[in-house]
Amino acid sequence: MAKPKLKEHIINSEWCKGCGICVHFCPKNVLELDQEDKVFPARQKDCICCHLCELRCPDLAIEVLEE
Repeated sequence: MAKPKLKEHIINSEWCKGCGICVHFCPKNVLELDQEDKVFPARQKDCICCHLCELRCPDLAIEVLEE
């Protein structure tokens, strides 16, 4: 089975409350909070598509799309 390859992160900024749970659970430190405490993919190329950010977000504000 081939390793999944990231297509993009879909982040709904209106739903994101800036709790940082997704940032904390990311094993590759892909995500960060911006100055408005909204999540963004700072190191998208390092994403391993584990979906932990998506699974842990209490507001369903992030989605990981694979190619």
